[in-house]
Amino acid sequence: MKNCSHNDLANAIRFVSMDAVQKANSGHPGMPMGMADVCTVLFRDFLKFNASSPDWVNRDRFILSAGHGSMILYSLLYLLGYKSISLENIKNFRKLNSICAGHPEFEPSTGIETTTGPLGQGIGNAVGFAIAEEILKSKYGKKIFNHKTYVLAGDGCLMEGISHECMSLAGHLKLKNLVMLFDNNSVSIDGPTSLAVSDQYKKRFESYNWDYIQINGHKEKEIIKALKKVQNAKKPTVISCKTKIGFGSPNKSGKSSAHGSPLGEDEIKLIRKKLKWSYDPFEIPDRILKKWREIGKKGFDDEKKWKKILFKKENFEHKIYSIAQNAKKIAASELKSLATRKSSENILKVLNKNLPHLIGGSADLSGSNNTKTESQKIISPGKFNGNYIHYGVREHAMASVMNGLALHSDLIPYGGTFLVFSDYCKPSIRLSALMKLRVIYVMSHDSIGLGEDGPTHQPIEHLSSLRSIPNLNIFRPCDSTETIECWELALTCKDRPSVISLTRQNLSQLRTVFEDKNLSSFGAYEIFRSNESINMTLMASGSEVEIAVSASKKLVKKNIHTKVISVPSMELFDAQPEDYKSKILGETEMKISLEASQPMSWKKYIGNNGITIGIEDFGKSAPYKDVYKHFKLTDDDVVNAALRLKN
Repeated sequence: MKNCSHNDLANAIRFVSMDAVQKANSGHPGMPMGMADVCTVLFRDFLKFNASSPDWVNRDRFILSAGHGSMILYSLLYLLGYKSISLENIKNFRKLNSICAGHPEFEPSTGIETTTGPLGQGIGNAVGFAIAEEILKSKYGKKIFNHKTYVLAGDGCLMEGISHECMSLAGHLKLKNLVMLFDNNSVSIDGPTSLAVSDQYKKRFESYNWDYIQINGHKEKEIIKALKKVQNAKKPTVISCKTKIGFGSPNKSGKSSAHGSPLGEDEIKLIRKKLKWSYDPFEIPDRILKKWREIGKKGFDDEKKWKKILFKKENFEHKIYSIAQNAKKIAASELKSLATRKSSENILKVLNKNLPHLIGGSADLSGSNNTKTESQKIISPGKFNGNYIHYGVREHAMASVMNGLALHSDLIPYGGTFLVFSDYCKPSIRLSALMKLRVIYVMSHDSIGLGEDGPTHQPIEHLSSLRSIPNLNIFRPCDSTETIECWELALTCKDRPSVISLTRQNLSQLRTVFEDKNLSSFGAYEIFRSNESINMTLMASGSEVEIAVSASKKLVKKNIHTKVISVPSMELFDAQPEDYKSKILGETEMKISLEASQPMSWKKYIGNNGITIGIEDFGKSAPYKDVYKHFKLTDDDVVNAALRLKN
């Protein structure tokens, strides 16, 4: 049988990719054609994996940050023999419900490690993967965890701001197990990258404390030499692969026309001739496919040996309920007036002592978010035996890195910033939700209640904006008990991320009787009632529940009896059975909602005849009580609204 050369293997990637794009009449053929040589060497000679066991936890990770080049990933997975990707799947590239979507979409046990497409996100995920490996290696030893993370990034990835944040953090932490394969083809959709970029990449990466290696991405020996070198790296490494986008195309190679459009049947015929590939579309000769399948099996023995020393996963889920119950008993008995950020810190003190896979952090706001507790050790450069990350002023990187931490294994990351800076996190929050990851965003200073910092720091539209993201739980607790319950829910929810929205200002303890049931799990529940018979419903979340309760008591003197509904999570309430929602909403026609934010998300509960009290303008800089008065968000304002509604 004829030997199978490097070119044979690389060309198989190229032609599967360009044929799939051509059949779909949509996609990005250029990058798969340009990076086929690099990926062939990586998977053939260096990457530690087992195609028959995609979830082997000690595998090397391959992250495609340049997600538009998705066909290079799908081609590899098919050629290597992953059960998730068949030739039929390849032929259905970009078709409805195909696993071969336009951009990679994470699915467990498939070889698709993360969802990418928004450029630069994969870099952040890769940093998270690399940190996770170092944490677990420190915990369990090198025999159990000892692998690398390779991320393929393009020129566009490195233009995005998130790349700067993530690479800076990676270099600071000396993530020696992280390798970036930079597809340095100098072409973007608009044309040459020189239209917008004059970066000196070597200086840029070295300033981040990365090693920098430049190679010809089409020279097998240079690729091998570079990948050999990174096996013993002392810091993160970028291999700048000078490549030709659309390699092999007589008329489109090196041009933007190869980037984001099918090459055309005539051009593909010319490429077949030039690369001496005399096979029909989607045809892979047996000798080439056999060789790729052999490569797919090369990690079988490694995994078999590894399983003999398999680490024991710590089952900490059962601990959460008992921790929450004990904390709720204390909160109900102490009757302390606390900011919910402080209540969050109190429960974190217990959680961090008892849940070893909880990895905390903050974007330079640890003392304000109250996310760091005394039992936690800081993860620092080259030292990963801790469970707290100082992300610096890098909100976007933090969110993306947390996605990588969650994807790697069973780590549960949480990270803090101000709610207003969720704007800087949102692309990664959206991907958390899309991938159904258990990631917890601790967002403090959640309203005009932060006061003097003023409108730049006072979130107005943010709750409504975040509530619009599918598969994301937004928790806004009203006191210590609800804060504990929200943490319990966030930790036990395995298939979606959570935002826990917390106050700067102190709030009264409203739940003064211990109840073992997690009332916040209903999303909305009755927290106060002024009379058995009522004629009005007040609804509020977080810091405004206290105001609603006070207003309810005042309304008794006006002969208006109300119930107060605390709404810690609209998402959980909307998921309740219709009879429960009817119990909450159907008792009275007259309803008032109260929240110190844009009120649009409340209108579905209040109806056309109700009143929403909120904020439809930017905030003010002043002591928070003065700001609440200015925006008519006091108990007296609720009373006045109730009188108007009644009359």
